[in-house]
Amino acid sequence: MSVVPQEQVAAVRAFNRFYTNLIGALRDDLLGTSFSLTEARVLFELAQAGEVEMSDLRQRLDLDAGYLSRILTRFEKDGLVRRNRSAFDGRRQVITLTPDGREAFTTLDARANEQIVELLAPLGPEGQAHLVAAINTMKALLTTARRSTSYSLREPKPGEMGWIVQRHGALYAAEYELDASFEALVARTVGEYATTHDPRYERVWIADIDGEPVGCIGCVREDDTTARLRWLLVEPWARGMGIGARLVTECVTFARQAGYHRIVLWTIDVLETARRLYQRAGFRLAYEERRPLFGRHLVDQDWVLELR
Repeated sequence: MSVVPQEQVAAVRAFNRFYTNLIGALRDDLLGTSFSLTEARVLFELAQAGEVEMSDLRQRLDLDAGYLSRILTRFEKDGLVRRNRSAFDGRRQVITLTPDGREAFTTLDARANEQIVELLAPLGPEGQAHLVAAINTMKALLTTARRSTSYSLREPKPGEMGWIVQRHGALYAAEYELDASFEALVARTVGEYATTHDPRYERVWIADIDGEPVGCIGCVREDDTTARLRWLLVEPWARGMGIGARLVTECVTFARQAGYHRIVLWTIDVLETARRLYQRAGFRLAYEERRPLFGRHLVDQDWVLELR
């Protein structure tokens, strides 16, 4: 870690004090309401999420569990939130805003917007553009500096099967110009897994960095002796960390332990990085054919790995 000059430290701390005073962040009656800054942020996260598990909310806000619980207890007493048991896991609490809670958030949000308009208006268009550019630069620098280089694999949380569909649709359109029929295919296969999978023989992994999904893969049953690898994806910014290779290894290991004789996969020729991962894992090309696919003419490929 490089040495940071004390004048740089002092400058950042001075800016923190300046800005928190400027917007009144330290006051208990933030924006003329009965909420503190932390309470307002909790309302904001709940409004964005619609419904969120207690553990996920705590992770998003990086708050002490007891402190967050006290805030939610007050909100519940005031009729701003509801707490229910998760439909997926009865041990988990799910938090939602009530109509009164959403109204409180709407008031806070409107006043916050008015405050920023008052702050920016005297700067004029050029000054506003300079300020926003500086803010974006600061955000990008700090985000890059804090981004973790470690990752973990876990089961998908509620909502993340939908993330698999969305990221496949968005990334494959941007990187390979595939049309919406590709996203429809992913949606259909993910939907089938979500409604009928047998956890003894089928599984999905999410690669996670700092609580954020950055990759995925699935192992599904083809027949009694054959598994199918599906949905390998790694976010562009998380590539180069070995996540793709680890996902493939986990999938193959699971298939072998589940008693399958072989594992197969389907891909297209433009996915060169994925193909190299499959080859290194021992898969061999079994069939290929050029045909119209997803708005393009592509080479359709089947690969197989014998496990016994």
